Amino acid sequence: MLTVRVLTTAEAVEIDVRPARLGSRAIALMFDIMMQAVVFGLLAAVFIIVWTFLPYPYILPNTAFLIGIAIVAVGYPTVIETVTNGRSLGKAVMGLRVIREDGGPIRARHAFTRALIGLAVEWPGVLMPLVTWAGSLTTMLASRRGRRLGDLAAGTLVVHERRPVPWNLVPGMPAGLSDWALNADLSAVDDDLAEAIRQFAARSHQFAEPYRSVLGQSLHAEVKARVSPPPPAGTAPWFFLVAVLAERRRRSATQLAATRIVTQRVLPGFGTIPAASRR
Repeated sequence: MLTVRVLTTAEAVEIDVRPARLGSRAIALMFDIMMQAVVFGLLAAVFIIVWTFLPYPYILPNTAFLIGIAIVAVGYPTVIETVTNGRSLGKAVMGLRVIREDGGPIRARHAFTRALIGLAVEWPGVLMPLVTWAGSLTTMLASRRGRRLGDLAAGTLVVHERRPVPWNLVPGMPAGLSDWALNADLSAVDDDLAEAIRQFAARSHQFAEPYRSVLGQSLHAEVKARVSPPPPAGTAPWFFLVAVLAERRRRSATQLAATRIVTQRVLPGFGTIPAASRR
């Protein structure tokens, strides 16, 4: 089951969001850690080169190490999430984004707060790592929106950008209408109108009354005016729309098959896969 929450923006507009949970965020964190390791390695290489050629060491290795940790753990995520509006490398791979509680894009202060809390408490956790890790994990699991401590401090949350599209079944030809549809003139039913019929047939169960009836009657009147002869007397509007859609689909498939046959006759071997490729 997908957990969808409603956010109210500053303009009092309600939007549906799908909060990111522990699994997707953990995988995103793995990608971010790998990227941070690359950045830390580059910084270390630069320090070694500078250390080698400087006549006098102006910075101690321990100090350079702490500066590198601060840049990688705080500076890097702050800059990346600010520039990309909440999408680090790991979040981009997993289709996640950091947003404000009101649904707006984050700013530098939000990204900095999240990164600073992450360094001090969550990951790597400078302050009592084992205790703070357990507290951070418990907070994320207990939160209805999967928010970690950094999110609570910054007023942000992580959501899925990609929304799964449900698969909707379009009914086939209703019984008793195939003979009528076979001889009906559907040339006036263009692709846009056919797409509207398809969307209504596939998603009508999601519409509430009276909107479903009003939309169905409107489509029925428009399609009926473009189809001749009219359907048999007593045909329900729903069956009439589905029959028109099914017949258009059947005619398109028949035309496509005939085109392929003609193409293969004119251009032998066109569209076939060579035997060497199949192996």
